Amino acid sequence: MPITAEQFSTHYPRLFHMAEEGVWPSVEKHGLLSTTALLDLFEKDGDLRRRIETEHRPESIIIRHATHGAAVIRDQKPMREGSLRTCLRGMTPQEWYAMLNGRVFFWVTEARVQTLLLAKAYRDRTHTVITVDTRRFLAKYAEQILLSPINSGSTIYNPQPRGAQTFRPMAEYPFAERRRMRGIHNAVAEAVVTYAVPDLRNFTLRVEHRKGEEVLEVVYNRVG
Repeated sequence: MPITAEQFSTHYPRLFHMAEEGVWPSVEKHGLLSTTALLDLFEKDGDLRRRIETEHRPESIIIRHATHGAAVIRDQKPMREGSLRTCLRGMTPQEWYAMLNGRVFFWVTEARVQTLLLAKAYRDRTHTVITVDTRRFLAKYAEQILLSPINSGSTIYNPQPRGAQTFRPMAEYPFAERRRMRGIHNAVAEAVVTYAVPDLRNFTLRVEHRKGEEVLEVVYNRVG
């Protein structure tokens, strides 16, 4: 049995996005952009674009634009290509990277954000965490949302099979089955939107700079 927008909002009232420190002014101006959308905005093409979109990124990459300044395309440290090849179904790694780079990602529980913040690769750095009101967000984006049962960007621990069918619309997502097997907190791992969310600010409740378990600064807090 699938899940409705109302049910999803009840079970997961907040969505969370973890980004580079200091990214909020850009999100306010341009929206939350996928890597592909960011490359479009910065007018990048050629071999650089091909490598960014279709190859593994062991480190973050800084891109620059005469008008928009600098932006950071985050690393893919949790992705190990050798493991990816063993669990990928019906796609090449290059196709998988291109698909992920064309989407923006939200965690559906704060526990998943905290796990990433405390990961070895990230615990000593400051990150921006954006908290979104799920009900408001789905009022506009329910038809565009895709759900994933796994952390699609990680193959470190017991990598799960994945491919084009990993991401499904809410109307096709086997929520009841996943809930029986994994419980409510693990029935869904990620919610994604293709390309960009240009008006994310309209649904944002809070923006924080966090380092590990510590909130360093509240950058934005919705009133009302």
